[in-house]
Amino acid sequence: MKKLLIVIAIILTACLGRSLAQATYTSITFEIKNVGITTGGSIGGLRTNVHFNPSNINGSTLEASVDVNTINTDNSSRDEHLRSEDFFDVAHFAKISLKSVSFKHKSGDNYIGRFMLTIKNHSKQVDIPFTFFDKDNTLTFKGSFKLNRLDFGVGSKSMILSDEVTVNIDCQEKKQELTQL
Repeated sequence: MKKLLIVIAIILTACLGRSLAQATYTSITFEIKNVGITTGGSIGGLRTNVHFNPSNINGSTLEASVDVNTINTDNSSRDEHLRSEDFFDVAHFAKISLKSVSFKHKSGDNYIGRFMLTIKNHSKQVDIPFTFFDKDNTLTFKGSFKLNRLDFGVGSKSMILSDEVTVNIDCQEKKQELTQL
């Protein structure tokens, strides 16, 4: 009987693997126009709690945060300026957080997630279109969205720096393996 319960538990875990996987984003980048030239960088320190299951989209959730201290534009002076009170004010607001509100299936591997995005204590709902692939025991999320930095109190109105920022997210994770019952 004990062996039968173990086999059932293994089968259930394999079937529910998508909803049990914890995602780790491999790349979060951003782009913005500065003096008419597209520039950008990356941000790290990501922490996630992802339970995404295409066959139970209404029960799916995603929460994530990044550490703004990790911002990297390949220019240390610019990075320090972005960390200052003028932009992200990391002394008071070191994290950017994202929490799912709902998901919709568009077609094939394409979805739209509605999220509450919080930057510098300013929260706003944003829609993020993304693709989700489950192939070769690897889950992949890819998405891109635009936001207005002024909506979140990042910087001030500028003649040379665009208000619109494009954020790109690319995440891959191996499905969690059953290690112990």
